[in-house]
Amino acid sequence: MFNIIQSGMKWALFTITLLLNVYAKAEESTYQPTYSPKPPSIIEYVVGIHPLHNPQKLMAVYGPIIDYMNSNIPEAHFKLEASRNYEEFEKKLYTGRFAFAMPNPYQTIQSLKHGYRIFGKMGDDDVFRGIILVRKDSGIQEVGDLKGKAVSYPAATALAATMMPQYYLHTHGIDINRDIENRYVGSQESSIMNVLRGRVAAGATWPVPWKKFSIEYPDMANQLVVKWETEPLLNNGWVVQNEIPLPIADKFARLLFGLHESEYGKLMLEQLPISRFEPATDETYRPVRDFLEKFSKTVRQIE
Repeated sequence: MFNIIQSGMKWALFTITLLLNVYAKAEESTYQPTYSPKPPSIIEYVVGIHPLHNPQKLMAVYGPIIDYMNSNIPEAHFKLEASRNYEEFEKKLYTGRFAFAMPNPYQTIQSLKHGYRIFGKMGDDDVFRGIILVRKDSGIQEVGDLKGKAVSYPAATALAATMMPQYYLHTHGIDINRDIENRYVGSQESSIMNVLRGRVAAGATWPVPWKKFSIEYPDMANQLVVKWETEPLLNNGWVVQNEIPLPIADKFARLLFGLHESEYGKLMLEQLPISRFEPATDETYRPVRDFLEKFSKTVRQIE
């Protein structure tokens, strides 16, 4: 009797399992998974700042501005990308790596050939001038004392920190192609440090990085002196790729130009340090074109 009951139970279990498998297969053939609607993707825009400072310092100074853009333009995401030197920055700019960029005035004009348009610039044009530093104990008094010596610059394509000082030396009796050795050392800080360490007789930069260096390293800065300075020219530009949606570009510009209107914005600008950003166009930079033409004819051909 026990065997009969056990056999019956096995048969019942087999029947139930078979029915469940049939039901499962029927459900599997008709079931279609459903998903929640995919949120719209947010486009990332890379922002490039030309090497005003070394990458770490540049990220610290300009990072808060990019964070501010991300907080106020939630439909887009902006990513700040630093470059090790001018050559790397220019390669990225001219190949369209940056959606938005703040190049120097020379690079600003060159970018127009590579799909960008000018929409703004740094304010405070009076600070956009070249300065030439020497050690206080160098004994250099006149421009002519630099003949036969080395002079450092950030890069051959730096405008305020290279071309304008070279034009100054040219107009004060120095043939920069024969009378001195030109050393392009990669960054503003490197140009300053080359003078400090005695590797060159003089070094060129511009007031913004020199001011920050003087604040951060007063003991070292005290060993140097600004011996000569050039006349000012237009400050660094802001450019945007032509294909960037106009609403995004306009919001970015409005926020940038409005920074000086709030206490929070003023604090960010103080770190640069400038008082404001302001609108600009292609025509704004005509004086820079005139200078570059004059420089190419009288000093050296620009790369």
